[in-house]
Amino acid sequence: MVQREFAGKTVFITGAASGIGYAQALAFLERGASVYALDMDEKGLKKLASAHTEHFRYSKGSVSNQTDVTEAVSQAIDSFNHVDILCNTAGVLDGFAKTLDTDEALWDRIMSTNVKGMFFVTNAVLPHMLEKKSGVLVNMASIAGLVGGGGGAAYTASKHAVVGYTKQVDLDYCREGIRANAIAPGAIQTAMTAADFDGDGKIAEWVAEETPAGRWAQPEEVAKLTLYLAGDASDYIHGTVIPIDGGWTAK
Repeated sequence: MVQREFAGKTVFITGAASGIGYAQALAFLERGASVYALDMDEKGLKKLASAHTEHFRYSKGSVSNQTDVTEAVSQAIDSFNHVDILCNTAGVLDGFAKTLDTDEALWDRIMSTNVKGMFFVTNAVLPHMLEKKSGVLVNMASIAGLVGGGGGAAYTASKHAVVGYTKQVDLDYCREGIRANAIAPGAIQTAMTAADFDGDGKIAEWVAEETPAGRWAQPEEVAKLTLYLAGDASDYIHGTVIPIDGGWTAK
C-alpha cells in the first residue's frame, strides 16, 4: 500500500515532462500530493495529466522566460491554493564543451536555464511560501556542482552556481520556515543522457565502469531522495547538497 504522506500538499516541479522531473511528479502524485508542472515539452505532461486528472495541472513554457514562470505559478495557486514544495529540476547539458569551444550562445543557454531559470521560479514561488511561513525547495544540482568532469565549462559553472544559490536561499529564509537543499546526481539514465548509450554504448559502459557502484541509476532513485528531502523526516537538513552518484565523488 502506497503511503499518502504528501496528501494535502502541492508540489511545483520544473522539467517534469521526462527524466528525473517526470519521476518526481509521479512519486509525489502516488503519495497523495497535487502537482503543478512547467516544461517546454507537452508529451510527458499530457501523459501525467491523463492518469492524474484531479491532482495534476501543467503549463507549457520555459523557466528562462519570466512571463511563462509568473503565469505558471499564478495558475498553480489558482488551481491548488498554495505551493508547499518546489522542485527546481529543469536543466540542460552543454555537450562537455571546453571553455574555448563554448560560444556566447551556448553559455547563455546553459546559464539561462540552469541558473536564471531557477532564480525566476524560486522568486515566483517563495513569496507564497513565506506568507504561510512554510516551504521546501529541492534544487537539482549535479556532481558537476561539486567536482570537475561532470560537464563542460558552462554546465559545471552553472551547477556550482546552483549549489551556492541553494545554500544562500536557505540561510536567508530558514528562520521564516523555509528549507532549501540540493541533489547532486551522477550517472542517471534519462533522455538527457541517451547519447551515451547510442551505437555500441561504449560511453555508457565506460561511465558505469568508472562509477564505484558499477552501474547507472534510474530517475526513480533520485525521486526517492527528493521525497525524503521534501518530507518531515529531513526537517533538520538545511542548505546541503546530497550526492546520489554511486560513489563517483568519493573517488
